[in-house]
Amino acid sequence: MGRYRDEYRRALTDPAAFWAEQAEHLRWERRWDRVLDDRAAPAYRWFSGARLNICYNALDRHVEDGRAEQAALIYDSPVTGTIQTYTYRALRDAVARFAGALRAQGVQTGDRVVIYMPMVPEAVIAMLACARIGAIHSVVFGGFAAPELAKRIDDARPVLVVCASCGIEPGRTVAYKPLLDQAIALASHTPARCIVLQRPQLAAELTPGRDLDWNEVMAAATPADCVSMAATDPLYVLYTSGTTGKPKGVVRDHGGHAVALHYSMRAVYDARPGETFWAASDVGWVVGHSYIVYAPLLLGATTVLYEGKPVGTPDAGAFWRVIAQHRVRTFFTAPTALRAIKKEDPQGEWLKRHDIGCLRALFLAGERSDPDTIRWAQTMLAVPVVDHWWQTELGWAAIANCRGLEPMPVKPGSATVPVPGFDLRVLDADGKPQRPGEIGNLVLKLPLPPGTLLTLWNNEQGYRDAYLSRYPGYYLTGDAGYVDEDGYVWIMSRIDDIINVAGHRLSTGAMEEVLAGHPDVAECAVIGVADALKGQLPVGLVVLKAGVNRPHAEIEQELIARVREQIGAVAAFKRAIIVQRLPKTRSGKVLRATMRAIADGVPYTVPPTIDDPRILDEIAAALKP
Repeated sequence: MGRYRDEYRRALTDPAAFWAEQAEHLRWERRWDRVLDDRAAPAYRWFSGARLNICYNALDRHVEDGRAEQAALIYDSPVTGTIQTYTYRALRDAVARFAGALRAQGVQTGDRVVIYMPMVPEAVIAMLACARIGAIHSVVFGGFAAPELAKRIDDARPVLVVCASCGIEPGRTVAYKPLLDQAIALASHTPARCIVLQRPQLAAELTPGRDLDWNEVMAAATPADCVSMAATDPLYVLYTSGTTGKPKGVVRDHGGHAVALHYSMRAVYDARPGETFWAASDVGWVVGHSYIVYAPLLLGATTVLYEGKPVGTPDAGAFWRVIAQHRVRTFFTAPTALRAIKKEDPQGEWLKRHDIGCLRALFLAGERSDPDTIRWAQTMLAVPVVDHWWQTELGWAAIANCRGLEPMPVKPGSATVPVPGFDLRVLDADGKPQRPGEIGNLVLKLPLPPGTLLTLWNNEQGYRDAYLSRYPGYYLTGDAGYVDEDGYVWIMSRIDDIINVAGHRLSTGAMEEVLAGHPDVAECAVIGVADALKGQLPVGLVVLKAGVNRPHAEIEQELIARVREQIGAVAAFKRAIIVQRLPKTRSGKVLRATMRAIADGVPYTVPPTIDDPRILDEIAAALKP
């Protein structure tokens, strides 16, 4: 661990010098007064006084430095049969023109713009255009249910929404515009304008006086130059589920974010300028923000934007075809995707049809990578398979096998070691350090490195309450795990009741609110049950009101439909089980952790405070598949 150990030590003992060194890879309009500004601790800031533009560093800088004709973005869409390549010059020009279109609609520096789009180049163009003029983008996963989109509109209060007419799923077309219209009707805040990308698969009806056609505003626009931004200014707000069901808007900055992502491409992923990097995620999630859009372009690499699935578009060889066709050197996906491919093609027959000799390494993140999936991928691909761990809030890898510094032996099931800049500790409930091998709460000692969240949007107190108050001087990750004798970190579970469905963090509390709104439901609980494919799946246990005599199967289907309508299909909510009662403590707390253990078939201790232990047998019978 020579080089890794040296960088890890320097990042912790002299963070100002270390991160100033990493910042030299970018182009600054004004250098910083302070690298690490601790004057308002624990509200730390990075590169105070500095000015730059992240869009300039991601696009214009490379055009000026000789990469104008290199591929910047490859759009690969098996669901529409489209492959389109943008050079750095072409992408820069499209972004500058759409930035001008935003300006023409009155969007100013600091204004918010919500982007509600599928995996199309225009989504990336809209994000970078916002960054170019200093508007704050907030991307919402395309097809998200209208009530959830409405919550985000009310919190961010955008002056403008960028939307596509539809998204394309295997076997169906999803109309986005009606969902947006419904969300705006539900929201208390009304955006002044909506710019709609009309896709040929399904045109949308435009609302007169509010909605504008993408192509028309682009044709009329004058390209906009980059705006000088303070390094500490907000770049974007990205919402992640909260335990209360209310989304939390994670705020990322311009300067620290750019420095950290550029460093991570080299140190963690061992990626190089001019190579093709592919993160098989969505721009609506943090992986899409960091590793489809910003990080590869900041490095000067080629990024792949894939509109498709790991299986079914058209087959279980889809990923291998993309890697072979576009000569992908570094691939990043979720374990869920690999499990889906493994289920369809356990012997790798589809893989044999494609030459993926270009691939250097596969990185996994999104949920815990089970050892069986890692070993299967290692055998099939014959390249290093690297699990790594991070969160929406952190923005980049906190625990990883840093292949750009010093590749380490893989321990399937472990995300390896803390990345330089992250001081990870394991504490018990009272804040005392745990010994190697002892499970506790994973925390990160403050200050967090550049690129992590500044705060929550319009909710500084919520940020402190959720992340900083439990262990003063530390950031609470919300995950439990342990560090072994070799310093390897093992992530075991969430501390709270956020569940992880195919890499998407979803709130069981939000689902419970939906179920409880059904007129026949008296009370309910939603738990995350282990699933071999998706990591976890939500299961709802529902108690009906007295006197309800309708067929249970009918009610259960209504409950499933409600969650799909109000949370979205991404929740994968397919089991609502009607039970006579829920297990509770004498004080009335529902024993969700106990029910999870029963569902997962793992040992558990009956809580001494339970009001009636006999209910656990009834729950066990109800939870049988």
